[in-house]
Amino acid sequence: MAAGGLPDGFVPGRHLIDAYGNGGFRFAEMSHRGSILVLPSGIRAWSTTEPKAIDRAALRPVVAEGRAVELLLIGTGLDIAPFPDSLRRWLKEAGIGLDVMQTGAAARTYNILMAENRKVAAALIAVA
Repeated sequence: MAAGGLPDGFVPGRHLIDAYGNGGFRFAEMSHRGSILVLPSGIRAWSTTEPKAIDRAALRPVVAEGRAVELLLIGTGLDIAPFPDSLRRWLKEAGIGLDVMQTGAAARTYNILMAENRKVAAALIAVA
């Protein structure tokens, strides 16, 4: 896969995030420009480009993973952005904990928790 994007917007399997920045991410021996959802089922392109666009529709693929996800890390870019209480409650009702942080910190934390075989997912907004 050449640099530029995910084939069909999805690559199956669990993968570490090898690098981030310059508007995208590197993982699974490929690179992708833009934001990503990192799920137990695989990594998919995520159209979200700013924190205020994160809503139920944007996070529905995370909730669809069911019991495979116990913690969602949200990387909101270069700055930590507030996260609506209604979305926090919705995730909690689905049995998913939430931690919101800068994208770089979220990617690093995801790698650590995945290496520990934790039930973790990440929603990462790309940064320049």
